[in-house]
Amino acid sequence: MPSTPAADRPSVLFVCVHNAGRSQMAAAFLTHLAEDAVEVRSAGSAPADTVNPAVVEAMGEVGIDVSAETPKILTTEAVRASDVVITMGCGDTCPVFPGKTYLDWQLDDPAGQGVDAVRPIRDEIESRVRGLLATLGVRPGA
Repeated sequence: MPSTPAADRPSVLFVCVHNAGRSQMAAAFLTHLAEDAVEVRSAGSAPADTVNPAVVEAMGEVGIDVSAETPKILTTEAVRASDVVITMGCGDTCPVFPGKTYLDWQLDDPAGQGVDAVRPIRDEIESRVRGLLATLGVRPGA
């Protein structure tokens, strides 16, 4: 499959507080399903040191390895460079710029939860990412 030029790809930024759970799962699903058709970023308003181990385990169960990911701080530049910004509980810490699409996904926070509690959050995120792909006009590759 030929690579889509960066200028022609929609860009999506997922934001949650710690960038260790919800936004990491969403970014991983979008990267996995969209292949190179979407530019994907994730960040947190107060990033953790590492990705939640229960998130790593739950994503591994569906064949997606997020063990090498690291939480990143939310920057104005990341928001400015994105077409769609999806917040997941970061409150009003996300800068707003005209011309961007902003969505807020209300999802349980996997922080401090075991893998049994993370699975339904993971599955809901996958469902929402598949819906996002449809609105972006991108066909899932996986």
